[in-house]
Amino acid sequence: MQVTTPGSARLDADAPGTVRLSVAEASALGMGALLRVGYSGEDAQIIVDQLVDNALCGYKFAGLPRILAIAGDEKTRKQRAPVKIVHETPVSALIDGGNNVGYIVAYRAAEAAIRKAKAAGMASVGAYNSYFSGRNAYFVEKIVREGLVAFHASSAYPRVLPPGAARPALGTNPICFGFPSDRGPVIFDMGTASLMWGEVMLHAHLGEPLPEGIGFDEQGRPSRDASAVLKGGVAPFGGHKGYGLSFAIQALGILAGAALAKGEVRDYGFLFWVVDPQVMLPGGQFQSQMSEYVRQIKALPRQPGVEAIRIPSERAMRERERRREEGIVIEAKVVESLKTL
Repeated sequence: MQVTTPGSARLDADAPGTVRLSVAEASALGMGALLRVGYSGEDAQIIVDQLVDNALCGYKFAGLPRILAIAGDEKTRKQRAPVKIVHETPVSALIDGGNNVGYIVAYRAAEAAIRKAKAAGMASVGAYNSYFSGRNAYFVEKIVREGLVAFHASSAYPRVLPPGAARPALGTNPICFGFPSDRGPVIFDMGTASLMWGEVMLHAHLGEPLPEGIGFDEQGRPSRDASAVLKGGVAPFGGHKGYGLSFAIQALGILAGAALAKGEVRDYGFLFWVVDPQVMLPGGQFQSQMSEYVRQIKALPRQPGVEAIRIPSERAMRERERRREEGIVIEAKVVESLKTL
């Protein structure tokens, strides 16, 4: 580990007050912090593997800083129970997360979805009684690497204000699609909030202002002060269209059991719909056709000054391999906070 100085030819430029960590160093830092928070063994490893992968893919806010959010959440200080299936059929499962963090619960739900889709051709799996589900693309990529098509949506605790409202009513509510191809997974993952909550928390921790027109304080007044926005919320992306999509995802969270933990319909619910492509195309041609679809898009004529037409997830997966060699850049303030939890 080394505190960096300005100037770098690497993917992530070094800057004052940052530290560059190898994957092994980042994992060790995360494991130590999670041990102090109360997670250890396999559960801690599941969390750290996701956080490090998020950082490798270029999502700084979704990396090790999320441990600070886990540590600060009141649910982390409450009793946990083992993740368990409470209802199932050959093609479905409902999972009680036992108040474990979503990095673990959604991971176990993805495993269940894989098992059932491989056995029955399709699966619907929901999970509840959890929080902080992490980055949807991580779970969907895990499913897609098994040769399956996946849809994953996550409802959450209210952080997003419907247009015209003075208080939040929706989660940041990400949605993700994943498709296998001959060239590897193709993933599209997006949040329906104008800014993900982890980014708001990171801005507050670093004392940095938010972009204009995104945040609101607890009275519903526009604010760029991230600490004030933590008591209020953020806007949905894309106006009424983003609001409508977020509304639908919150409803899918109810289908995943969101209201079962506390009787609150606006809470965390993780839903996975998974299909074996051969259920629809028994000849096994989906992967090759998906590859051809990607090839045709990338072969389109480009506008002046455009080097390449990118496919969803292409940047993240390409940068992941570079950062494995170059390391992960993280704010020194975050590193010290993790060490002194």
